[in-house]
Amino acid sequence: MPVIKILPHPEYCPQGAEVSAPAGTSICEALLDHHINIEHACDMSCACTTCHVIVREGFSSLNELDENEEDLLDRAWGLEPQSRLSCQAILAQKDLVVEIPKYSINHAKENH
Repeated sequence: MPVIKILPHPEYCPQGAEVSAPAGTSICEALLDHHINIEHACDMSCACTTCHVIVREGFSSLNELDENEEDLLDRAWGLEPQSRLSCQAILAQKDLVVEIPKYSINHAKENH
């Protein structure tokens, strides 16, 4: 089972974490299953960018981006070449290192 190492994030995972999940699971599902409550405003339907993550290690092991995900990522804040929507990035057998960006485009959260 692949291991996902999550780099420290001040809100979602202050100490960082390591979680494991079966291949075929999305990064978003794996994080939520381990109580790392990453934003996912569209309920993982690939309709927003709130679950944007940067895959620091293991990027090439993930499934390929489709055109819809690429179009949405163009709107994400802090986009990098290793950016993925965590709801669309499906685990294979390789371990990952993931960074949750500090800022999101989730306007519903701005007043919290």
